[in-house]
Amino acid sequence: MSYNEPSKTSGQFHSTKGNAVEAVGNLTGSSSWQQSGKQEHAQGEAEYKAAQTKGYAEGTMDRMGGKKDAVVGAVTGDKTQQTEGNMRRDKGEAQQNLNRNV
Repeated sequence: MSYNEPSKTSGQFHSTKGNAVEAVGNLTGSSSWQQSGKQEHAQGEAEYKAAQTKGYAEGTMDRMGGKKDAVVGAVTGDKTQQTEGNMRRDKGEAQQNLNRNV
């Protein structure tokens, strides 16, 4: 598991690798491999969830900041700010959707 920023890719890798190690342990009867695989799988799942949560929070910030910019742009008549705000809001919404718990 990465000790830097959580990563969905790294989390998926470790989750899958843990499943494979556990399967080898099941086939060979090695309880240490079974336990090691379960542990790596759990760590991978935790890293994936942490990355997902971080991505959702970042999307929320973009969505809120974009909405604010769009409203300020509309009120002041600044079409550029309004358009950029709408684009940032849409980007944040897409990031939230991508990281939503299903």
